[in-house]
Amino acid sequence: MVNGKLHSYIEGLIPERDPLLEEMEGYARENHVPIMELAGIEAMLQILRIQNPKKILEVGTAIGYSALRMAAAVTTAKVVTIERDPERYQLAEEYFERAGKAEYITLIKGDALEVEDQIREQGPYDTIFIDAAKGQYKRFFEMYSKYLQEDGVIITDNVLFKGLVCETDIESKRTRNLVKKIDGFNHWLMSNPGYYTVILPVGDGVAISKKRGEMK
Repeated sequence: MVNGKLHSYIEGLIPERDPLLEEMEGYARENHVPIMELAGIEAMLQILRIQNPKKILEVGTAIGYSALRMAAAVTTAKVVTIERDPERYQLAEEYFERAGKAEYITLIKGDALEVEDQIREQGPYDTIFIDAAKGQYKRFFEMYSKYLQEDGVIITDNVLFKGLVCETDIESKRTRNLVKKIDGFNHWLMSNPGYYTVILPVGDGVAISKKRGEMK
């Protein structure tokens, strides 16, 4: 997380997106659909360009914004993405078609905790991107990291949760409980012996976890 002025400065440097992407950003703002913040997604896309994955798993499609951004950034990659909300995945399918990317994106319709068999069939994956129910991050990570390549990377969004992870006085019980879960996930992730992890304070906080691989 960065202060407001610096955040605005960084976002102001980001080039304009394709009109379809800007349309999706507008829809997300108007309809309160959570999509990745601009600075955060630009950081993630740069990591993908460096890594050049062949297959990406996304946990949490929403309206398909991140899936399209990833498919455009790494044009040789196949993206498999999961969404359980019918209204959102129907919109995502429409956007994939309009962008001409439908053949590169496989949309799995269902709860991410219930479609493991379908995900296993599509794997293994070079990159896994987690951006779904924050209270389930640890379960998503444990469930799907099994299908990550030995040199793979897992990217997790929203790990700083608007900076609330370092606040001690949170009035809402629901928010307080969610923050506790995210904080617990962060501590678990940073101490996980199977991964090298760094948390980048961009967007809403992005965790980058590199699989350590087998010991030689």
